[in-house]
Amino acid sequence: QVQLVESGGGLVQPGGSLRLSCVASGFTLDYYAIGWFRQAPGKEREGVSCINSNPGSTYYADSVKGRFTISRDNAKNTVYLQMNSLKPEDTAVYYCAAGAWGPIIPSVQAMCTMSSFGSWGQGTQVTVSS
Repeated sequence: QVQLVESGGGLVQPGGSLRLSCVASGFTLDYYAIGWFRQAPGKEREGVSCINSNPGSTYYADSVKGRFTISRDNAKNTVYLQMNSLKPEDTAVYYCAAGAWGPIIPSVQAMCTMSSFGSWGQGTQVTVSS
């Protein structure tokens, strides 16, 4: 019933770009914080970027800052992750997640962890290679 579905992954050359999409069904994303996470083989799932509901404060991991942009279109119940200047180390399965955060949080950075999100998509593969 409650689902998040990612799309937009694929094979890209280093320096290329991709835009990932996450569409929610069964609930509206208007009042939910959204996060993008990624997991490479043999590594832990890590937070890439997170955005709060209102205001739309954002956080980016140091490894992607300046290259990735998170955004949301509440009218379409969709969240995006624009990825530019992709590097081989960006290769991973990317997941979107939604979390019902309270009005008082320490910071978006502090909340951008797996435990802060209750709903998850199935993931989409991103491969950056020549």
